[in-house]
Amino acid sequence: MVTIDTERLSDRLPREALLDRVMGPERFLKPSQLLRDGRAPKLAIVARDGREIVGTVRLWEVDAGGRPALLLGPLAVAPERQGEGIGSRLMRSALNRATALGHGAVILVGDAPYYTRFGFSADLTADLAMPAKVDPARFLAVELREGALAGAAGAVTVDVEMVRGIAAPMTGEAWRVAA
Repeated sequence: MVTIDTERLSDRLPREALLDRVMGPERFLKPSQLLRDGRAPKLAIVARDGREIVGTVRLWEVDAGGRPALLLGPLAVAPERQGEGIGSRLMRSALNRATALGHGAVILVGDAPYYTRFGFSADLTADLAMPAKVDPARFLAVELREGALAGAAGAVTVDVEMVRGIAAPMTGEAWRVAA
């Protein structure tokens, strides 16, 4: 039976192994990774089947064009478990937890046909820019609180005045070892 749970420190290696298997090393080259490197996530959630990690999602605090938001990703489910609804359960849990903690918006770069079922839209990111070029049709956001992204324009960045929980800067490799 699959349960959705908060990630534990002991989940780090199995989570990284799952992400390597699902996304490969190119995940470290994605524009979103530039906003995650060297930082701890605000929310980290896993799907467990017994002791096995079969899914993961993490969310990171960012400044979205002058408005606080969470950057979601990566979301990953073990290939042999895809199609069982695990990703949807992780998404609902992530959005519910973010709402409960008072966050107003979540942004991501991902497959629009998948994420629109959770309320994500490219309309909310039309005036925003990731740190590197992304397909505008895949740059999505959802407001957890109406108007949370109102007036948001410009770059998505890590703003140390707005964002809490920042670790000492590290390279992606150091983060994988130290996290």
